[in-house]
Amino acid sequence: MAASSHRIMLGPLVAAIDQGTSSTRFLVFNSTTAELLSHHQVEIKQSFPKEGWVEEDPKEILQSVYECMERTCEKLTQLNIDISNIKAIGVTNQRETTLVWDKETGEPLYNAIVWLDLRTQSTVERLINKTPGRNKNHLKHKTGLPISTYFSAVKLRWLMDNVNEVHEAIVSHRAMFGTIDSWLIWCLTGGKSGGVHCTDVTNASRTMLFNIHTMDWDPELCKYFGIPMEILPRVRSSSEIYGLMVSMLISKSGALSGIPISGCLGDQSAALVGQMCFQDGQIALIFMLWEIYPVMSDHGLLTTVAYKLGRDKPACYALEGSVAIAGAVVRWLQDNLGIIGSSEELEKLAASVGTSYGCYFVPAFSGLYAPYWEPSARGIICGLTQFTNKSHLAFAALEAVCFQTREILDAMNQDSGIPLTQLQVDGGMTSNRLLMQLQADILCIPVVKPSMPETTALGAAMAAGAAEGVSVWSLSPEDLSEVTSEKFEPQINPEESEFRYARWKKAVQKSMNWETTEPVGETSIFSSVPLGFYIMGSMLMLIGAKYIAGQFLIFTF
Repeated sequence: MAASSHRIMLGPLVAAIDQGTSSTRFLVFNSTTAELLSHHQVEIKQSFPKEGWVEEDPKEILQSVYECMERTCEKLTQLNIDISNIKAIGVTNQRETTLVWDKETGEPLYNAIVWLDLRTQSTVERLINKTPGRNKNHLKHKTGLPISTYFSAVKLRWLMDNVNEVHEAIVSHRAMFGTIDSWLIWCLTGGKSGGVHCTDVTNASRTMLFNIHTMDWDPELCKYFGIPMEILPRVRSSSEIYGLMVSMLISKSGALSGIPISGCLGDQSAALVGQMCFQDGQIALIFMLWEIYPVMSDHGLLTTVAYKLGRDKPACYALEGSVAIAGAVVRWLQDNLGIIGSSEELEKLAASVGTSYGCYFVPAFSGLYAPYWEPSARGIICGLTQFTNKSHLAFAALEAVCFQTREILDAMNQDSGIPLTQLQVDGGMTSNRLLMQLQADILCIPVVKPSMPETTALGAAMAAGAAEGVSVWSLSPEDLSEVTSEKFEPQINPEESEFRYARWKKAVQKSMNWETTEPVGETSIFSSVPLGFYIMGSMLMLIGAKYIAGQFLIFTF
């Protein structure tokens, strides 16, 4: 933390709410230096009501935001930092996670359905089967997205079809739909007493209801999914004043009341801003930035809105191929297998062997995302021998993150024709130095990690501080603070990297087509008629031959 002599020179402060899949954080930055002054984090529980279902409690998420705000303000006070210097708040959030609430009572009508939830797979398959040529890219010309369980529209459709409270609220015009950003902004600006119902272009572009060319909800897309447009939030830019914090929502001092909420970005877009990627062709976090016009991928990537930093500013677009399941790998090893107690232990365990010993792990827990978009895939671990132990599995899990990144960057190189010279990385997993080195080895290019890892929250704060009416953070390139970083250079030869990558690709192919939504009954070797006739005929011929020879034959299966 800053020393007392430095605190006197603090400029305007900007805060950010970073609401992720597994935790919520509230962070406060110095807008002059981009220095992180204080923060607090609260873990979020996930529930799994059925196989493939993933839910979170919207009220718990909201309460975690309040708690993080209160604890961070207390820490700032202890540091003699004046909370009244906070001039704006930005919001960044887990994308695609879907919820519906009652605008009259302010109560959620069901749990939030998390982005990686698979309950809509049969709905997605029915939609694809109805498209010409069973084309999962049928809507891509408008949305930039394939038809997939990943995105919000099918989750909302499920809620409308399966939750009576949601259906009734829509019929009686009481329902509000939103992703996590919309829920938080609505609640923090007053909720049922005048809360602002909005979202930004980055989150809207992940719903399959948003036209990335017109930059608004698309009536034809809404009709396609049977979703009434009246329940949708108003789409705003990523940097403008949406509303003011309401004092009664912050306990004790009410210190944040009246502060504008003026920045909103989905987590990956916020990280792109926090990495200060403002020029064509820059790559960070498996994004490639393109200004002004969207570029469609021919190799399985998504076209998404990167950001729109002001009402009158142009939208910027990006090709995206997020490694969606990276954090879930660590959580699975910790919670499901119990082979590690924390993410820090994963690095120690993997480093103790320094190799996977030929073991490959494809963590397709919710199918394969970019660049495959194959919902039928499931996770597999292959290449096991009697020598394989938990340390090798830990190493294979880290390699899996790197191989997924390599697949996406290969697709980006094919789409863009721009050779990648280095990769900028961000997020909690960048603290794992072994992972960073593995990533450089497998990509055969340097990996650059910022010294301050909170670039997602920083991006939300930058958007909030730069908003018209706030204007305490300049986004002009010459005014941006220089980001110090650490570089990891490749340490293995390209031939070794290619060999390991080829084995990974082989494992990926074996993970596909495991799951089906068709009912499966009891089967036996005789369930196939031709095979049954063949086996029965062979048995009779053998029995006949042995009978003629006066011998007995015992069959063992």
